[in-house]
Amino acid sequence: MEPVKTKVRVLVVDDDMAQRMILRITLEEEGYEVLEAKNGFEAFNILSGNLDIRLVITDLEMPEMNGFELIKIIRAKELRYTYIIMLTSMDDKESLINALSLGADDYLTKPVFPDELKLRLGGGTRLLKLESQEELILSMAKLSEYRSEETGFHLERTAHYVKLLAEDLSKNNPELKLTLAATDEISKVSQLHDLGKVAILDSILHKPGRLTDAEFDSIKEHTVIGGKLIKEIYKKTGSPYLWFAYEIAMFHHEKWNGKGYPQGLAGEDIPLPARIMSLADVYDAMTTVRCYKDAYSHEKVKNIIIEEKGQHFDPKIVDAFLRQEDAWLIVKEKFQDDV
Repeated sequence: MEPVKTKVRVLVVDDDMAQRMILRITLEEEGYEVLEAKNGFEAFNILSGNLDIRLVITDLEMPEMNGFELIKIIRAKELRYTYIIMLTSMDDKESLINALSLGADDYLTKPVFPDELKLRLGGGTRLLKLESQEELILSMAKLSEYRSEETGFHLERTAHYVKLLAEDLSKNNPELKLTLAATDEISKVSQLHDLGKVAILDSILHKPGRLTDAEFDSIKEHTVIGGKLIKEIYKKTGSPYLWFAYEIAMFHHEKWNGKGYPQGLAGEDIPLPARIMSLADVYDAMTTVRCYKDAYSHEKVKNIIIEEKGQHFDPKIVDAFLRQEDAWLIVKEKFQDDV
């Protein structure tokens, strides 16, 4: 069965009926569903009853409630971001600046040209899509977190640890070609590293004692399960940062010496985001209380990480950890779990 495609809804606000009709015709030809209002008051009532409308095209000079007031009230009341395009005349620079300062995102000059309208709306749609994908990532991350009640601020801490490592590597290891933009994306999607645990039995996840070989084999499957889930989403969206998420979820339990899982990759065959996540995840697991262990001190875990340099961990990432040690302690202190 083919998925049903929902039309994106656009609200056109203008007291000029002819202008609204021109915009409606152009937008409907592009596949948008169009709603109309003749002033800001009417527009806000429509928005209040249709929370899925995220795109608004509004004139500025209108009766009852003008476009400036509409922009202001949308920004004050919105729960999710609304992309606002204003209509203005070519020579009205003062109104343009005023509307942008109130929160408008873009503008169209009158008369409106169809090709320009398509491009402006396309930009807004892309931004809203990115916001939706980020909401999806956070929701998926929280889903895995709820399955492991003992992890507390694990996601927040590891995201900060990952960012500290990635930014350090970007600065000190240019041969890795890790851009600052990539460091930010890797940090965000690091929260999906244990997504696959949603499919692991609670009796295994929360077992206080030592796992049997069969139980450990079951837990190891969370890497493959999480990786496959994210890869399917990546295939549909093509978003590059979801590929980082896939690499992290699938390979963060690989080891530099090839003795990890699920594929036994070694060295630089392990994707860099996963190598970064590996150290952050191990450090956090060892320095916090879990249902099967007490917390180790920072110094003890630091010494273990140094011993595992070139074995479990990428030597360059261990060096980055040591350079950022003070910052890690600040993160650890800020996001303490309730014990």
